Amino acid sequence: MQRNASSSSFPAIGAARRWLRNTGLWSIGAALIALVVLGPILSVLWTALWPEENIWPHLVATTLPRYLSNSLILMASVGALTAATGTGAAWLITRYRFPASRWLEYLLLLPLAIPAYIGAYALVDFLEYAGPLQTGLRGLFGWSSARDYWFPDIRSKTGAIIVLSASLYPYVYLLSRAAFREQSGGAEEVAMSLGKGPFARFWSIGLPMARPAIAAAVAIVMMETVNDFGTVDYFAVQTLTTGIFSVWLQSYNAGGAAQIACVILGLVVALVLLEKSSRRRLHFYTLSSRHRPVTRVHLPGWQGRVATVLCAFPFVLGFVLPCGVILSHALSQSGGWSDPGLLRALVHTVTVCGIAAVVTVLAAVFLVYGVRVSGAGLPKLLMPVTTIGYAAPGAVLAVGILIPLALMDHRLADAVAAVTGHDPGLVLTGTAFAVVLAYCVRFFAIAQGAADSAMGRVPPSLPMAARSLGRNRAATLREVHFPLIRGSLASALLLVFVDCVKELPATLLLRPFNYDTLATRVFEKASLERLGEAAPAAVLVILVGLCAVGLLARTNR
Repeated sequence: MQRNASSSSFPAIGAARRWLRNTGLWSIGAALIALVVLGPILSVLWTALWPEENIWPHLVATTLPRYLSNSLILMASVGALTAATGTGAAWLITRYRFPASRWLEYLLLLPLAIPAYIGAYALVDFLEYAGPLQTGLRGLFGWSSARDYWFPDIRSKTGAIIVLSASLYPYVYLLSRAAFREQSGGAEEVAMSLGKGPFARFWSIGLPMARPAIAAAVAIVMMETVNDFGTVDYFAVQTLTTGIFSVWLQSYNAGGAAQIACVILGLVVALVLLEKSSRRRLHFYTLSSRHRPVTRVHLPGWQGRVATVLCAFPFVLGFVLPCGVILSHALSQSGGWSDPGLLRALVHTVTVCGIAAVVTVLAAVFLVYGVRVSGAGLPKLLMPVTTIGYAAPGAVLAVGILIPLALMDHRLADAVAAVTGHDPGLVLTGTAFAVVLAYCVRFFAIAQGAADSAMGRVPPSLPMAARSLGRNRAATLREVHFPLIRGSLASALLLVFVDCVKELPATLLLRPFNYDTLATRVFEKASLERLGEAAPAAVLVILVGLCAVGLLARTNR
């Protein structure tokens, strides 16, 4: 009787309980996670369509064509150069044996550890007028000034293309190497028996079968190119991403920044659709049940040396040169390591990126486990949607996060001040909360992919046995799944943490005042031409990146 009286007295509570029981905790959680991921994108679209001050006609008539053309040129050039470099290196590594080929197979991955903006600072420092290369040339040939010889302008669009390509080609190399490895040696032998030479076999067999993987990798490279801010800003190339910073921070127009962000989103969506379309049109099957791997051919004499040089060049340009320049500055100015600003930036980086990594992986595990155990349609429908954040550039997410958070922050502060008489300040945007949220949204796809893959390897009989012994779903996750997938979750934590450490555009836009991370410290010091002070922070970023590359090399052996 008491229970019925309580339900009749509070019908809203009873209705809420029935709705929660019918809908399910997993469906509600999946909807909340999808809302958090999609929220910034929807915020950008809303702000762009209904801005407080519409400057779209002014943007179209003045700066937008320049931003768009530069972005398209960079994307096309970097995509083509990384496709040629990564695919060519992967073909040589998987098909031939030559001096240092076993070492180069893994060394070619190392440029992934160095963000493009650090590579840009190092390249300019090495090649500029006062750098060691031009200084050595002047001393060698007796030139006294720049009028005595010609040297290309480093801070240019071409320089940005070279730096971005040297940093991003490992994406193409990694995926194309995997595709070439999976091809059958029988097809190679048939082509050789028909008189096909090495180049003919590459163009007629190897490249067409690997094209879907190469297209996917090039799409990732082009999305990373349009996301870049540090490199293009340092080389004074005005792109759509730099346009967001200019319109927002200099003109104080959030609507205009959101409109430029929508253009970037349009480019990203077009890339994704093109990549998926190319995959649908190409299908290759292994007709034999006995798959034989391709036997590597030994390259003798000068041919092997040429292959070594071709594979070593992108590694030297993308890793050895930046590391050498940064380390030389870091060692020559030992006092920079004791700078209190560096310690604060390190603490901020570890704190913010660590929190973001833990929250992201836990949310991914919740979503993936919920899809597997609930059987509900809503979580299954929403899980692919939550990966969209990885395709959105950091600057776009920053625009979509900061605008609604700032509105909520001011209203919350006004409400607290009206009730208590005390102004609490900006709780959401005045702290690192917005930065953590941006990291979680941007890199959720990495954690979700790792969690989904790990749980897919757990035999279904084990959780079924746990449930038959009286364990609920939470206990089954804790006692059965977690011990089996903790290695994969640790890898996901590391990968998300490393990507958060290297993320620059979102951090620059969302960080509180006077709140530096390692990435922003490198950017600010190098932008002021104080590379020596930026070097210690850059070394720490590179070391963190090397941990992720080592894990990647280990899992792709």
